[in-house]
Amino acid sequence: MTNKVITKVLVVSDKTKEMMVDYFSDLKRDKTPQYAILQADDGDTVVTIYNSGKAVFQGRDADLAADFWIETERINSGKVNVTSSDEKDEKKKVERKIPLRISSIGSDEVGTGDFFGPIVVTATYVSKDNVDFLLELGVKDSKKMSDSEIRKVVPEIIKKVPYHTFILTNKQYNKVYGSDMNMNKMKAILHNKVLSEFVQKDKYNYDYIVVDQFENPRSYYNHLTEAKFKVYGITFLTKAEDQCLSVACASLISRYVFLGEMDKISKLIGETVPKGAGPLVDEFGKKIVNKYGNDKLDEVAKLSFKNTMRILK
Repeated sequence: MTNKVITKVLVVSDKTKEMMVDYFSDLKRDKTPQYAILQADDGDTVVTIYNSGKAVFQGRDADLAADFWIETERINSGKVNVTSSDEKDEKKKVERKIPLRISSIGSDEVGTGDFFGPIVVTATYVSKDNVDFLLELGVKDSKKMSDSEIRKVVPEIIKKVPYHTFILTNKQYNKVYGSDMNMNKMKAILHNKVLSEFVQKDKYNYDYIVVDQFENPRSYYNHLTEAKFKVYGITFLTKAEDQCLSVACASLISRYVFLGEMDKISKLIGETVPKGAGPLVDEFGKKIVNKYGNDKLDEVAKLSFKNTMRILK
């Protein structure tokens, strides 16, 4: 896990703000900053919720903590307004570190902040010949698009963009997660797996291999000590989906596949399963346990999440 302190800012609707205040009330600090409703400690992350609807997440795990609420806001308002920065400069804009018109292989994952549903990791190959097509299509980070937009645009993307996707089911996740397998190690292994599908075939001409950085490079490769094949020459970028079209496409395809898997779970349960890891998820989890028993969670949820304790208590 990176030691860098991350700041993530999410602007939420009144409904989501009320849910957050209720959720964090038991974790709140004694003192509250000016103009804030409350400030709370969520593991290694400090969460500050303001009257204006701005929620600031600061800490090593700020991305993961904020992702819990991105899905809740997407459900409540149909859109998400989120920005990310480092601790020194919250307003700092992302500087382009690689050219736009290149051929690249990129990977991204979805589902790591969701209690229900699998983790989906995708790698794509975008040739420079497809750059204009993708820009005209409006390709961007999946977090900046509604689910309905993603369901429309991805079928067009996959007509021209080669991709490899791996779905880690909830049962698989629950089987391997433990003291020797945390979320970052799991992500590194899965990214390496889908990237290998392109690199080992040696038929794609690319200028860069890009991964949205969630770990420093040394730690990333330390996670791969048991991998039979390791993909080297990776460019690790923060907010890579904003700089590299192959990563943006990977983000969208992963989200598209994830939505399909959530549809399957909803059909299995007989109700629409909520995304994210907020209070709505806790309430729905209790309904599942009451109806099907505790064992059902192993099939549809990530048991390492704090939601499990709240659901089963």
